[in-house]
Amino acid sequence: MNEDQAVSALGALAHPQRLRVFRALVVAGPAGLTPSVLADRLGVARNALSFHLKELAHAGLVGIEQQGRNLIYRADFGRMNGLLGYLTEHCCQGQPCEVGNAAGCASC
Repeated sequence: MNEDQAVSALGALAHPQRLRVFRALVVAGPAGLTPSVLADRLGVARNALSFHLKELAHAGLVGIEQQGRNLIYRADFGRMNGLLGYLTEHCCQGQPCEVGNAAGCASC
């Protein structure tokens, strides 16, 4: 992932509704969800949801598949992991990170 892609992804996630939508798709896993199920689960108006899904898709964070008359939205786990990798690429001065450490670094 390059800097422009990271900025696009982070920008798409920098909205409370889009973050909630993306997290719901992550929880749904590979099966994904239809917009109507997402709207019902999150209590989001369908027209607003459509806008948010478009922004997430434009950033490459979600994929769309047509199944019959339904659209299925899925989190793009490769892109998500790419973003996480980009953010942590040079973490902790090249030392392994420990999640339990308050500073996050084994060497800190």
